[in-house]
Amino acid sequence: MDSESRPEEYTLNHKDGSIMAKGRVVNGLPVGYWQWFRKNGTLMRSGYFRDGIQVGEWTTYDKEGNVYKVTDMKDGKIGAEKTIIRRNE
Repeated sequence: MDSESRPEEYTLNHKDGSIMAKGRVVNGLPVGYWQWFRKNGTLMRSGYFRDGIQVGEWTTYDKEGNVYKVTDMKDGKIGAEKTIIRRNE
């Protein structure tokens, strides 16, 4: 496995510098477990990516951080759109 294909930690920030999302990427595609946060730091959404595609159960949280709903992203759904993570440069 070359260095380009190893997962690396990745964090996206809101304009105010607070954490918006964190997870891992491989070659610009999100992989594994990811979390999204509101500006106040509460968890907003979490779930898994496989090769840039949302898979499995994704959990949405209310403003207090309690589970609001769980969505099954239908692993391998035909036509699923890949998410590409680009570095802020």
